[in-house]
Amino acid sequence: MKEIKLINFIDLIYDEKKMVLEWRNNQNIKKWMYTQDDINLESHLNFIDSLKNSKDKLYFLVKKEDENIGVVYFTNLTKKEVYFGLYANPTIKTLGVGRILEEISIDFVFNSLNARKLKLEVFEDNIQVINLHRKYNFKKSGEKFVDNKKVICMELNNIDLIIKVKNDWSTNTITKCTY
Repeated sequence: MKEIKLINFIDLIYDEKKMVLEWRNNQNIKKWMYTQDDINLESHLNFIDSLKNSKDKLYFLVKKEDENIGVVYFTNLTKKEVYFGLYANPTIKTLGVGRILEEISIDFVFNSLNARKLKLEVFEDNIQVINLHRKYNFKKSGEKFVDNKKVICMELNNIDLIIKVKNDWSTNTITKCTY
């Protein structure tokens, strides 16, 4: 049985916090973020501390069985809509991690947060991630520019998800999930 766990950043031990920071500062991760400068440890720890009092942000380390496979995060939390992002552990080469992170995010937003819409923003040249989102029925809802780079805005309504699952979503990647 594949067990997936979401561990809230505020519950991480010190070494896990440092590990997540190393991932976030990895060139292959930060090049897809709005903030592409390295983040120092003090700022990172202060950010995690600020999450304790935040009502509109949730950040999670994702574990598959006992392996740390990535991060998912949710911002602008409302019942109407939630923004999300994800990144895989850059030190592992496990196939299907993006799918797992995507599915766990969709499940969490619609079944735990009970939001009606899941939104995201992705740089136009991040084709692999755009294609991943399209596989899960995300639709382009607009575009904008951030630091002279084109950003594609995408969204998934919970009704679109129901149709997708009913018609052809058969990856069945997750068999047990713990939040």
